[in-house]
Amino acid sequence: MMLKVSVLGAGSWGTTLGAYMAEKGNEVVLYDYVQNQVEEINKKKTNNRYLPGLALPDNLQATLDLSSALKDADYVFIALPSHVIREVLVESVPSIKPDAILINCSKGIEDDTYMRISQVIEDVLGQGKKNRVVVLSGPTHAEEVSRGLPSAAVAASIDDKPAVLVQKALMSATFRIYTSNDVVGVELGGAVKNIIAIAAGISDGLGFGDNTKAALITRGLQEIWRLGCVLGANRKTFAGLAGLGDLVVTCASKHSRNWNFGFRIGQGMTIEEAQKDVDQVVEGVRTTQAVHLWARENEVDMPITAKVYEVLFRGRCPREGVFELMCRLPKTEMPEN
Repeated sequence: MMLKVSVLGAGSWGTTLGAYMAEKGNEVVLYDYVQNQVEEINKKKTNNRYLPGLALPDNLQATLDLSSALKDADYVFIALPSHVIREVLVESVPSIKPDAILINCSKGIEDDTYMRISQVIEDVLGQGKKNRVVVLSGPTHAEEVSRGLPSAAVAASIDDKPAVLVQKALMSATFRIYTSNDVVGVELGGAVKNIIAIAAGISDGLGFGDNTKAALITRGLQEIWRLGCVLGANRKTFAGLAGLGDLVVTCASKHSRNWNFGFRIGQGMTIEEAQKDVDQVVEGVRTTQAVHLWARENEVDMPITAKVYEVLFRGRCPREGVFELMCRLPKTEMPEN
């Protein structure tokens, strides 16, 4: 059955999802607010800023008109930077069908309110939409999914049915989708891993090796787990695709904009220089502020996050930060029960 699909955001992930759903024979409209990007997608069937060399399907249409993008859409994929989602959703309210499924594909935290994106969706559209919200997350670099390389993700919703519908809509021989009812854990795993990826990038930029990165990934996972459990997540989620899976790929791949940003910091660039050089939204920078605050408020021990925060917002020398992490008091390795 052909679906009517709206994708908000024509970055790498939004364009990939739009192209993927169009190739499956659905009617897809991709919304973005950048005129030359919309024109390129419609006229040339490319999006060379985000996915150079990829030919987009002829039936993928892009528009600057939000209301027309959302008209009669059964599925609304939200693939916008976290800091613009509320503004776009407020404008979207009159155009979203009451029974539409809303899929958060953004791995960030809202500025100022420090809400998870599913919470922002509910805040703008009302609690009546709570059971229609799905979070899509996992180790899914757009550059690889767009090329049809085998990938897997998890779709989470409070009510099982929306997640199962999204699973059915997305599943193929190259894209495997699992379901979960742990919205908090799936969303936090996708957002907080970006902080650890920045740390991994800094480590590589400083010239450290695989041992260092392995330590950052494993101890970083403990930090994500500690915070997630305090905030109501299921611990088991962090051993899955939205936890360990996404953490590994984001820390180890040069496709990762958070890793790339951290690498430049490790090489001596300023925050501003690194962001300009990456030339895409680095969600981990904003997320670091929110998570550092959450950790303090909830008395959660997150030493790697604290050092990344100090490097990004307090001028801490990255090499000094590593030294301070290594010289902390001795600890046991096993996690708390």
